[in-house]
Amino acid sequence: MATRMKPVDAVIVGLGWTGSIFAKELTDAGLSVVALERGRPRDTDPDFQPGRIHDELAFAVRHQIMQDPSRETLTFRNSMREVALPMRQLGSFLPGEGVGGAGVHWNGQHWRFLPSDFKIRSHVTQRYGRNVVAEDMTIQDWPVSYDELEPHYDRFEQVCGTTGKAGNLKGQIIPGGNPFEGPRSREYPNPPMKPTQSMVLFAKAAAETGYHPFPQPASNASQAFTNAYGIAMGACVYCGFCERFGCEVMAKASPQASVLPALDQSKFELRTQSQVLKVNLDSTRRRATGVTYMDAMGREIEQPADIVVLAAYGLNNVHLMLLSGIGEPYDPSSGRGVVGKNYAYQIVSSANLFFQNQSFNPFMGAGALGSVIDDANGDNFDHSGLGFISGGYIIAGHTGARPIQYHPVPEGTPKWGTGWKRAVKQWYGRSMAIATHGAVMSHRANYLDLDPTYKDAWGRPLLRMTFDYRDNDIKMSNHLTSVAEKIGKAMNPTHMMLKLAGTPYSIVPYQTTHNTGGAIMGDDPSNSAVNRFLQAWDVSNVFVPGASAFPQNAGYNPTGTVGALAYWALEAIKRDYLKNPGPLEGAVAGRP
Repeated sequence: MATRMKPVDAVIVGLGWTGSIFAKELTDAGLSVVALERGRPRDTDPDFQPGRIHDELAFAVRHQIMQDPSRETLTFRNSMREVALPMRQLGSFLPGEGVGGAGVHWNGQHWRFLPSDFKIRSHVTQRYGRNVVAEDMTIQDWPVSYDELEPHYDRFEQVCGTTGKAGNLKGQIIPGGNPFEGPRSREYPNPPMKPTQSMVLFAKAAAETGYHPFPQPASNASQAFTNAYGIAMGACVYCGFCERFGCEVMAKASPQASVLPALDQSKFELRTQSQVLKVNLDSTRRRATGVTYMDAMGREIEQPADIVVLAAYGLNNVHLMLLSGIGEPYDPSSGRGVVGKNYAYQIVSSANLFFQNQSFNPFMGAGALGSVIDDANGDNFDHSGLGFISGGYIIAGHTGARPIQYHPVPEGTPKWGTGWKRAVKQWYGRSMAIATHGAVMSHRANYLDLDPTYKDAWGRPLLRMTFDYRDNDIKMSNHLTSVAEKIGKAMNPTHMMLKLAGTPYSIVPYQTTHNTGGAIMGDDPSNSAVNRFLQAWDVSNVFVPGASAFPQNAGYNPTGTVGALAYWALEAIKRDYLKNPGPLEGAVAGRP
């Protein structure tokens, strides 16, 4: 029998970016908050200090601060015709575990989605006709616009100390920034990071071939900075240990560095190593009464709460909704149901360049250090006759080249032995990559549900992922690769090697930790799991922030939009919900 704890105003499942933001804003509003984190406690000091955090084997290879698939994983298949099998080790994506979640080991690439991304279905059908959207494509407009989210994008950037150069200030195009971005209300909090040789070469070639290069927006601080919560951040030291690692100097924005130190501890309690098993519902199944979780001692605990916030990793949010019976599960055969619908990912490719007479010092770098073009993203270019919609950005990134996992060699190099060693020595410091990062449109047969066979360590059905790249994704990615190849040729390398997106999609090699959808937001309960304020349609005191709310994935990394959506929802919660608990679907920002 579960031990019942003292009721609180709000319980938050997961303490990554969205969980931390919700904890901060709700305690500031006077609520008592308990956060339940499945992983261990950790902080910049002592967990991420030099001598420990720069352990590539422990953190990059053995995934020490990430989800443990021996206890909690998912099953995967490319199509409904196949039998899904468990993912036994992390590969294509790396969900976090522990305080800060995946926000600890992200790279810091901090984007705003394009204004057209939020109205994609209406935008492309109006411009290109209804036939441009394939019959099995389930894309839909977001229930919120760029203009509505802009103040919240800005708020999150001020919390993260984001670096960059504005390209559109209040409608005025600014040289040196991204001319395709939506209007910004003000400049980035910090100036861009220092450019590297590879970035300079890429930017010059991109400009000469007619494109518009600009510095990557980065939540790697370019200088010492005090953020919107009054927390001091250090300047990046370009150590090359960002992705898969915590930051030892608090230069990379992350929940434990940028939000949690500002929490009102008198109203907040954190319980780590607490695995939430389900959301508890009352007899009407229209109201949550709290959650049930397993603590570190293996004891079953019930935590009553007036508000439940599912702020776990996106895939885990969907899993908990399915396990708890919140919303109708999606059925791809009939098209009915909403929970699990519109799972999407990202699609990547690259042009790898080798130069006999260049030296790039690749061991130096930062997670979001790069030069980018956005000319082939979203609908920034004419898609007429191309056979696909949407796009992605193209980047020459300089993130650091660690010795175990980085050893690029040209095609034709022996796979092992003296010849391979000689090539690694020759090309380690003389190579760079132009990467493409593309959108993935939602499709009817890409979805999440509960596996009928396999269970996790707590006896619950595993989440099952059914996903493959579709014709639109492959055509779009190939187009991006051709642009990267064009710029690469203009850089005059000694060798160039293209790496196209793999098909069928494989869950084995790492690609991105950008899983989206499954609990999508919308303005109609028949086609979405949560409303425009991330409130579950069926259970009004449950809120589900995170990338699980994306109706489809854009060409950018999701974290900037995840943070903006959290602040957007919290504005409505504090303004309206706390005064009158109940459905918010009729509320409009700025009105009672």
